[in-house]
Amino acid sequence: MNTAAEVLLEQRGAAFWITINRPDKRNALHPGVIDGIREGLRRAHALTEVRVIVITGAGDKAFCAGGDLRPGQGFAFDFSRPRLDYGELLREAQDASLPIIARINGACMAGGVGLAAMGDFAIAADHAQFGLPEVRIGLFPMQVLSLLQTLVLPRTVREWAITGEPFSAQEAQLAGLVNHIVPAAELDAKVQWLVDRIADKSPTAIRRGKAAMRAIASMSFDEAIAHTEAQIGLLTLTEDAKEGLAAFNDKRRPAWTGR
Repeated sequence: MNTAAEVLLEQRGAAFWITINRPDKRNALHPGVIDGIREGLRRAHALTEVRVIVITGAGDKAFCAGGDLRPGQGFAFDFSRPRLDYGELLREAQDASLPIIARINGACMAGGVGLAAMGDFAIAADHAQFGLPEVRIGLFPMQVLSLLQTLVLPRTVREWAITGEPFSAQEAQLAGLVNHIVPAAELDAKVQWLVDRIADKSPTAIRRGKAAMRAIASMSFDEAIAHTEAQIGLLTLTEDAKEGLAAFNDKRRPAWTGR
């Protein structure tokens, strides 16, 4: 692990940690940081022993304060390209076959809310503050809206985005953005608790289940039930399903192959 890097990548047992390492800049995003997070997603998926990804920020003040607002940093757009790097990161996270946990250790603002929303779970320290303050500088949380619209009630999203006012971890949890809130001193233990609850389950079932949830998100009920009927049938043909059923009947712990 290179401590000089702006994004630290480290495997810790069954978890692969991606840590934004710019505490002096409140872990703000710029193209290099976004590239580092994307590289972390790729590396995690290449390691068969990894079962979950944890994304967080260095220090205890900020998870991610959004884009770096200095000239030429977080808002250096190349308009010749049809897709933006931050949007590509959110796409890749949505398509990830590994579960992603956001470990929110402090301020979570603007694009940082997108990082919190792009994964499957979010665990926040009780002192963490959230916000979509883009309107204060003449912008709007455009790409983050793509994720929030499926997590949070529309009128709550409108209030957050249009007023730009901060809100607490407790409000974030009530709105559906955060799963769990704990004192800062208990944050790592709670993250590990969730990692452990994921790591002993079938990686094949999780992989195919995440893909199915992603696919049916925009389907009607009739389309979704037809798709999932086919998916459950295919899932029974996998090694993990056969092992899981055998282990259940043998009253033993399953030995997952991930196939």
